[in-house]
Parts: sequence; C-alpha cells; structure tokens
Amino acid sequence: MTDSDCPWEPPLVGTEVAHLLGALDRLRTTFRWKADNLDAAGLGTRLGVSALTLGGLLKHLALVEDHVFTTRLTGEPIGAPWDTIEAAGGGDWVFTSAADDTPEQLYGYWDGAVERSRARLGAALATDGLDQLVHLSWPDGRRASLRRLVFDLVEEYGRHTGHADLLREAVDGLVGEDPPAGWRPKSGTFRVGD
Repeated sequence: MTDSDCPWEPPLVGTEVAHLLGALDRLRTTFRWKADNLDAAGLGTRLGVSALTLGGLLKHLALVEDHVFTTRLTGEPIGAPWDTIEAAGGGDWVFTSAADDTPEQLYGYWDGAVERSRARLGAALATDGLDQLVHLSWPDGRRASLRRLVFDLVEEYGRHTGHADLLREAVDGLVGEDPPAGWRPKSGTFRVGD
C-alpha cells in the first residue's frame, strides 16, 4: 500500500502542524466516508429515540467548520445559510432542518465548508503559525490560539465520527475504522488528501 492509496493517513514523521492537520483530515475523511453516497432516506436514518442523522451531522459539521475558521478565527460573521440560525430557532435548527435539504445540498454544505476551512486555516498558518492568537476570547479577555481552534475541531470530529459509525451501520451495514485503500467519494466534491 502506498501513501497515494490512503492520502488521509497522517504522516509517520513530521512537524506538529503536519500531524495536527493530518489527524483532522483523517477524521474528516472517515466521517465523509461514513456519510457518502446516500439518498435522502439513508441520510435521514435515526437510531432509537435519538433525532441524530447523517444528514444532520453533515449540516452541523459544515456550520462548525465555517464558524471555527471564520467567526472564531477572525471575528467575521458567517453568511447564508448559517446567518438564519437564531431566527430559525437556535442550534438544533441545523440538525432538524437537514430533513428538508436534498442529499446534494447536504453534501454541498459540508464539502464547501471543508474547502473554505482548509483555505482559511492554510492562510492563517502561513501568516503566524499555530501560536497566533485568534478572535475567540474568554470573558476575562484571554484569547485562544489557532492551535486551540484546530484541537477543538479535532475533538468535534472525533465525537461525531463515532456517531456516524453507528448511523451508517444502521443504514446499510457499512463498518470499519478507516476508508478502504483507494476510496474516493461518490457524491459531492470533497477532495481526499488535500
């Protein structure tokens, strides 16, 4: 197996940035593999009493990507469709409104948000590295570092990739820790290994 067969694998040896971004992209890719190539019914499948769905997770993580690398990074507001969250009823809106979106829209939200995040994070890293202070601050005025934002996003993906494992298994029995070698998405525009 070569690196090109599994471009989502973090480096065996590398810098802190390479390892951190490698871990984030591995989680992104695993999450996307779990959510890939489903119709509206598959994206809307629920387990037990939980309202969580793969479609809801796609939309939620798209919002999180845009929020972290726009508002938390620079203080700038995020645009549509996220600017309607409060008017639509708060944070649960992204989960519940996913049922009204087509699979193409849901894949588009997430794929686009990841692409924007990669560009914004790359630009920030090129400017001042992981130690730079970002817009996000605590009530006492202390500001977070870019490193903290990236770690928070790794944590968010860790939690939701576990949810996606269970949801996808309920849809069609797909199981596994990582995508198979050579995997590429069948839906959307997500670029593996970027």
